[in-house]
Amino acid sequence: MIKVLQEVKKLELVTRRSMQLLRMLYEQGKSTNTYSLHMKQIELAKQLGISRQALNVHLRKLRNLNYIRTGRGFIDVTENGLDALGISSIPAFVFIKVSPSKRSKVYEKIRELAVQRAFRIAGDVDALIIVERAKLDETLRKLSYIEGVKDTKSYVAIEPIK
Repeated sequence: MIKVLQEVKKLELVTRRSMQLLRMLYEQGKSTNTYSLHMKQIELAKQLGISRQALNVHLRKLRNLNYIRTGRGFIDVTENGLDALGISSIPAFVFIKVSPSKRSKVYEKIRELAVQRAFRIAGDVDALIIVERAKLDETLRKLSYIEGVKDTKSYVAIEPIK
């Protein structure tokens, strides 16, 4: 109930024109893979062992190459950045059949895995996870150790159609 009230309050703050803009951005936009980092630049510079000014030079170069997007408090690695790293943005899909009595525990364990997305689904299987191709073997190995996972079926995408 509280969550519904919070959503209603958010909608009250958004004008009709803002909603029109949001809808247009959604409809005309393209779905992409990004990896977001929410960290202050000074902290990132410290981890790299360089000054904040030097970090800004590197960030500007990466931004100009369209490898990253930056904003207040975040840095996104774009699909172009993934390509530059040799990481495929084309995913693998794993469908998981779960023992009914173990569903909640299995879903908890799936939340801990390094996957792009995970969904509970209805139908012949109980869950779907989307992983980077390079992490498929590791993910399948980890799934095999989760008590309650009865079966998995994996599919690797070849290329996007749209």
